Amino acid sequence: MQSSSIINMKNIDLNTVDRDALVDIRDVKVNTALPKRERAIDFIRQIGNPYCYKHGKYVVKVGFSDTEVSLEERLAGYIRSKC
Repeated sequence: MQSSSIINMKNIDLNTVDRDALVDIRDVKVNTALPKRERAIDFIRQIGNPYCYKHGKYVVKVGFSDTEVSLEERLAGYIRSKC
C-alpha cells in the first residue's frame, strides 16, 4: 500500500501546483558513484516530488505504468520504430 504522501505527489494537479515550490531537475546532481538504491534515494531527496518538477520554464508531470517492461526497453523500442 502506498503512503498518502506518495499518492498526493502522484495526483498533483498541474493547474494548481505552485511552480515556485517545484525543483528544477537541472539543479539535481546525483552521485553516480553511489549504489543504485542510494542514487534513487539521493534523487528523490533532491527533487522532492519525482512525479512533478520543473525543467526551466516548463512544469513536467511524470506517470508510470504498472508493467514489467522497463523504461530502457520502451525507449529502445521507440528508437527502433523511428529508424
